[in-house]
Amino acid sequence: MEATLHPPTEKENGLRGQCANFFSWCRANPLQALLLAAVAGTLVFFFGFIRIFVNGSETAAQWAWLSWNAESEQDYCMIVPPISLWLFWNAREKLRAAPKRGDSRGLVFLGIGVLLFAASARVLEARLAMLAVPFILFGATFFLWGRHVARIIFFPCAFLFFMLPLGALEPMTARLQGSVTWMVGFIGNVVGLNIQSVGTTIMAADRSFNFQVAEGCSGIRSITALTMLTAVYVHLTEMAMWKKVTTFAASLLFAIIGNAGRIFTIIVVARLFNANLAGGKYHHISGFISFPFALAAMLAFSKLLDLNWKKLTAQQSKGVVQREGTKYDY
Repeated sequence: MEATLHPPTEKENGLRGQCANFFSWCRANPLQALLLAAVAGTLVFFFGFIRIFVNGSETAAQWAWLSWNAESEQDYCMIVPPISLWLFWNAREKLRAAPKRGDSRGLVFLGIGVLLFAASARVLEARLAMLAVPFILFGATFFLWGRHVARIIFFPCAFLFFMLPLGALEPMTARLQGSVTWMVGFIGNVVGLNIQSVGTTIMAADRSFNFQVAEGCSGIRSITALTMLTAVYVHLTEMAMWKKVTTFAASLLFAIIGNAGRIFTIIVVARLFNANLAGGKYHHISGFISFPFALAAMLAFSKLLDLNWKKLTAQQSKGVVQREGTKYDY
């Protein structure tokens, strides 16, 4: 007898329907469900209850939560787990339709995750424990449901790498400060603001204002936040892998453009009004301004990749031939 597939109803697509489907799967596959529960329980126990970090006073989860703070400019990490959960939820229909068959190759990734956590306990480095989470989740899924499901959840799992605090890399952004300063100085003089840029300092030619581009203005927080945004964008919109990789690789350029745009507006405010306003209240409320500039650069870059350059070249060549073939009699 041939089975007929019906599209899922709105009720089946909802949270209650998804939970019902999951429990049905557990009843039909008790051994796999038991293994999944064991993996989940192990994760919760070792990451949430074993206090081995900071002289035995913090678990890996506590260490992560305390590290995700505004003082170290790592507060963006807090939104990574919710976004990852949303990505899992967004892929629920693909997960439902994917063929499911266990694959022992998943044990490789699961083993890497276990080794990373063991290493974190040995050297007392909580970052290694956090690094283990994506490997454990991906490896367990790969082992239980196979490569088709693993391919679907690869990006949501990989996105969890962004929750790793990278404040220690802040000194490495010094060159970015110089790039942003040079870009703002160049654009400012093109539009007639009459400014000078030296190193990481931007000053008016008449010395009416003098600003220092700090690490936070082109630091790891803005770079990572915009890289996260670019990663989600290419995952949801781009189909070709080369476009995904190219756009993601350009995320550093988008961050530079975004930060340069923000600092440029500060210079404009200083020139049109006064330096105290630009470097004070406006500076504190202008943090969000870098994102429109970076988003515009990302969308423009993506549109450029989507252009059919061969077709455009052919059309231009055809237009040139037609113009050359046109004759006028006087």
